[in-house]
Amino acid sequence: QVQLVESGGGLVQAGGSLRLSCAASGRTLSSSVMGWFRQAPGKEREFVAAIVWNGGNTYYGDFVKGRFTISKDNAKNTVYLQMNSLKSEDTATYYCARRRIGGYEYDYWGQGTQVTVSS
Repeated sequence: QVQLVESGGGLVQAGGSLRLSCAASGRTLSSSVMGWFRQAPGKEREFVAAIVWNGGNTYYGDFVKGRFTISKDNAKNTVYLQMNSLKSEDTATYYCARRRIGGYEYDYWGQGTQVTVSS
C-alpha cells in the first residue's frame, strides 16, 4: 500500500506561482513513477508531469511548455510540482499518483488539492 497526500493548492492570481507537494508513505517508492494529473470541472483528467523515482527522468504534458517543474526529495519521500506563470485554464484539482515502472496504470492516488487561478 502507498498513501499519497497532496498539499499546497490554493487561490492565486494569473501569472503567479504555486508549489504542490505530495507526501508518500507505506511501500517504498523505488521502482515507481510518480505523476501529477489534473481535472477541471466538466473535463477529462489530464496528465501534467511524471518523474521516475530512481534516476529522476521527467516527463511533461504538452500544455506545460516550460511553466511547471516536477522534482522529488528522496529523503522526505515527497514529490513536488512547481507551477509558474499560472493561467486561469490551470484551474483544476491536482492529483498525485504512483505507478510501477513498466506498469500501465497508476494504482495509487491522493485525494487531490484544489488550484484556482483568478484572471
